Amino acid sequence: QVQLVESGGGSVQAGGSLRLSCAASGSTFYIYCMGWFRQAPGKEREAVATLSTGGSWTSYADSVKGRFTISQDNAKKTLYLQMGGLKPEDSAMYYCAAGGPWNHCRASIDAADFRYWGQGTQVTVSS
Repeated sequence: QVQLVESGGGSVQAGGSLRLSCAASGSTFYIYCMGWFRQAPGKEREAVATLSTGGSWTSYADSVKGRFTISQDNAKKTLYLQMGGLKPEDSAMYYCAAGGPWNHCRASIDAADFRYWGQGTQVTVSS
């Protein structure tokens, strides 16, 4: 069993920055793929970035490359998403996910392929 809790969301103006955090607990020893997803009203949940906890490989959606950075702390208990150059189209509920397939830990992954989810944290970017 794995529990995930997100924090760090809020309201910012376009061009601003936010750092989202995801605290993981439980049986995380064999979790090798984690990621951040977002979902705006009326839209499907989409992958933003993924991280392979074993090899530290990262992957990003084209829409956020160069602006967002996914990372993990040294103890591998917290996942981060550093967001810069925020745009109004980045506004969404952001979710932390864990338990994705080890052989396809990429930003093209489907949300249904992740086993564990956090409750979400809201990000609102105004123009």
